Amino acid sequence: MPTELPDSLEDAAEIAAEAAAAFSKSSGPMSRCRVDFDTSVGDETFTTLKASTEYMQKFTSALCYALVPGLMERRQGEMMRVAQARAELRALGADEWEGAEEGEEEKDASAEGKDESEDVIRRRELTDIIAAGGRDPDNSEWDGPKVRIYFPDEGSAALARRDWKIDGPPDQALVPPCVEFSSCGGVQLNDISKDMIVLFFCPRASEAEFVEEILYKHEETAADKLALSVFVNPLLVDMGVTGFGMAGRMLRERLIDPLVPVYYLRTLQWGALTRLWPRQFTVWQEDADEADGYRMIKSMDRLPSNPEVEDIYDIENGLMNDPEANKGFGFLDSLGDFVNGMTRL
Repeated sequence: MPTELPDSLEDAAEIAAEAAAAFSKSSGPMSRCRVDFDTSVGDETFTTLKASTEYMQKFTSALCYALVPGLMERRQGEMMRVAQARAELRALGADEWEGAEEGEEEKDASAEGKDESEDVIRRRELTDIIAAGGRDPDNSEWDGPKVRIYFPDEGSAALARRDWKIDGPPDQALVPPCVEFSSCGGVQLNDISKDMIVLFFCPRASEAEFVEEILYKHEETAADKLALSVFVNPLLVDMGVTGFGMAGRMLRERLIDPLVPVYYLRTLQWGALTRLWPRQFTVWQEDADEADGYRMIKSMDRLPSNPEVEDIYDIENGLMNDPEANKGFGFLDSLGDFVNGMTRL
């Protein structure tokens, strides 16, 4: 069967965005979900936040274009204007990026019946259109629904603004103009009346209280506009902060457990564990004989624990007896599994 595993980071982000958009449209207003993308592959010195930043940028862009009304049409119009400008520049015999510069050697335009100054002016206009990414300079601000990202702190929000080139030329920005940047904690003075999608990026246990307050405020203030809240790689339960006692359990019941996992991807030494809403969780093992390089060995309606995942692999590869298939065989089978487990240590 075709694998559900992505071909690249960008592919994973787009798949997750499509799943989140489909979930939102199916579930109705104020839906809540989560996206978990494994960042363990790569530089182990990177924090989850740093390792997830590129994925978050691509996921945010894909989700915006999938859900925000009018945004895709605007982008298509901008791309069309850029394509038309490039075509006209080529027709004028100009370099589309350099355009006409001051001091350019004058050319004889009389044969074409045109005034040379008109050509120069038009070339500059076309070059400006390309430099602006096709955006109308008289209508460059986005006044439609907003998508707000909450970062753990002001520092990470500022770094994302820089790395995603929000304050630079419009054509260089890595996310659509509808995206707004905020942070958890502190006094919240943002105008959230137009917020359609709220994204919590790698919220930590230390921000759990702020996250809850922000989420409830959005649902109360913008209930008629808020379509979806997404938690991306949340780390809201931590032994050193929330603990695993009553406080941690109540937090899970209030905030974490109700989140629907619309996309989950975790790499394993021998394969991967994934989920794409509304399908089940699936475990995949590397297999060179398969066209996609993987074969599915288990499908489940819930997220399996780490020991369960390893047991699935062991059962599939004959390293352990399947307890479901051998019910009733009693003590000897259990003893055999124990001995096999000890010999692998």
